[in-house]
Amino acid sequence: MKKILVFLFLNLVCFSGLSQSDITENEIRDHLLFLASEKNAGRYPGTKANRKVVKYLKKDFKKQKLIPFEKGYKQNFKARLRVEKGENEKSLVKTCNVVGYLEGNDPILKNEYIILGAHYDHLGLGGPSSKSDKKNTIHYGADDNASGTAALLEIAEKIASNKQDLKRSVIFIAFGAEEQGLLGSHYFVENPLVPISQIKLMLNMDMVGRLNAENHVYMGGAGTFPNGVSFMQNLGESLGLKPIVHAGSVGGSDHVSFYKKNISVLGMHTGGHPQYHTPEDTTDSINISGEKQVCEYIYKTLMELATTNYKMEYIQQD
Repeated sequence: MKKILVFLFLNLVCFSGLSQSDITENEIRDHLLFLASEKNAGRYPGTKANRKVVKYLKKDFKKQKLIPFEKGYKQNFKARLRVEKGENEKSLVKTCNVVGYLEGNDPILKNEYIILGAHYDHLGLGGPSSKSDKKNTIHYGADDNASGTAALLEIAEKIASNKQDLKRSVIFIAFGAEEQGLLGSHYFVENPLVPISQIKLMLNMDMVGRLNAENHVYMGGAGTFPNGVSFMQNLGESLGLKPIVHAGSVGGSDHVSFYKKNISVLGMHTGGHPQYHTPEDTTDSINISGEKQVCEYIYKTLMELATTNYKMEYIQQD
């Protein structure tokens, strides 16, 4: 009887361990509820709320045993905030990127890096980038980009649980001040924490929380690495998704900073909507189960490229 109980206990422990490393709807929801909460007031750079989000991200990176490049996972920089037309220029504010990595196991390929990124900041109480006529109102930014940040944390957790399979190294970056002009990603590529020539792909997630009934996942830049268009199309379809894959159409989020440095990119999202840059972009509009599907798609993409000898080289797109 004792042996049976021990056996059942060990199985329960193993099962619990596996379940903790899975991408789950509950964890996605928990991340979203925190990131897009009223207390975090739109995650505006330079604010106490923004710093609280950074602390949350650092804690999660540490929990997943990601390796920091710099103390506390922070790559600090100063950001110039946008102002309304005719307003005086604001003083620079302190903010940061949150960066950690997992080292690959191949003696040669571990010196090649794939980056998975998402920006964690948003518009605070609105400002010049708001699409709403509601002034001084919290812009929660659930889809833009709490959804991408939640995806980053969940995918990092699952990759970390399978890090023994990695050949290439994977860097995880939560970018600051994207809404102020891609400032976090621009700072990173100008002050890279690894030789920039060794970065083989940057996959960016910006607004991945509104998967529609047709299961469309949109992406630009798939033609910037070999066979990227067919690779992303076939993989997405095998997972029950309908990818809308563009070879070029690199778009306007943080991956653009990397593309300008001749690095292959993928910019992924689930489409625009009327709540974009308004106070109505709230967690109740997120398709949680759809985001989980998108996370699995991105996880499988990363693992296929990071655990194999898949040829990675930059291909210019018009």
